Amino acid sequence: METQTIEKTIENGAFGEKEVASDVLCLRTMIVNVVLVGEPGAKSGDWVLVDTGLGASAQRIIDAATNRFGADSMPRAIVLTHGHFDHVGSAIQLADHWGVEIYAHELEIPYLTGQTDYPPPDPHADPGLMAQLSVFFPRNSTNLGDRIKALPPDGSVPPMPEWRWVHTPGHTPGHISLFRERDGVLVAGDAFTTVRQESAYAVLSQRQEVHGPPSYFTPDWQAAVDSINRLKELKPSVAATGHGIPMAGEALSQGLETLATEGPAKIRG
Repeated sequence: METQTIEKTIENGAFGEKEVASDVLCLRTMIVNVVLVGEPGAKSGDWVLVDTGLGASAQRIIDAATNRFGADSMPRAIVLTHGHFDHVGSAIQLADHWGVEIYAHELEIPYLTGQTDYPPPDPHADPGLMAQLSVFFPRNSTNLGDRIKALPPDGSVPPMPEWRWVHTPGHTPGHISLFRERDGVLVAGDAFTTVRQESAYAVLSQRQEVHGPPSYFTPDWQAAVDSINRLKELKPSVAATGHGIPMAGEALSQGLETLATEGPAKIRG
C-alpha cells in the first residue's frame, strides 16, 4: 500500500481497526493496540499476533482474528514487543486458546517468567491524568512459563520470515520493534507513540502526534532516545505503535526527526 493511500485510510475511517498494509492490521483494544500480521483469509500458521493487550482483551482479539482469517485459523505464534501489563495481559489466555508459543527479547524474559518486576512508575514524569493514575497500574512480572521463547540474537523473527526485530530499549530493557524492509512497515510497540499517552484527553480523543514512550513507565531516557534514533534511521513508511493511530509519510518522518534531535527533554513531552 502506497504512503498516500495509507494516509487517506488513516484520515478517513473511525479508529478501531486500521490496515497499515494489506497484511498488517492495527487493532485498538481499549487503551492499547495489538497488531495482526497476515493476509486476510490466511490459513492456520500463516499469520502472527503482535502483543496481546489488557487482560480483558482476549475475546476482542479472537473475534477480530476470526473476522480477518476465519473461525478455524490460528496464528503461528505470538510476538511481544515488551512485557508491560497492557501488552501482555491476554498472552496466557490467547496462547492456551490457540496452542501457540510466545516470543520476546532475551532481556525481557525475566519480566515474563515471574523473576523480576518492573520499576515503580513515576507519576511526576508528566502532569497528565494518565501519568498521575500510573501508581495504580500493575508493574509485576507475568509468568508465561514454558510458553515463552527468546528471539534469536541475529535479529530474525522465526514466525515472521520477512521481518526483523530491532532492539529498542529505554521503555523496558528488552523492548523490541519489528521492521519489514521491502515496504518500510514498522511495528514500534512503545518505543515511541502517536499520542500523548500521559494525557487522558489525548487518549480519549486520539489526538495524533509523534510522542515519546509513556513517560511514567520509561526509566532510561537516554536509551529511549537512542532507540528512536535507531528507528528514524530505518526511514519507515508507516508505523503502528502501541498507543495512538498509525502514522505514515512526512508526518511520521518529521515527528521522528524532532524526537531524535531534541533528545530526552522533547520525548518526555
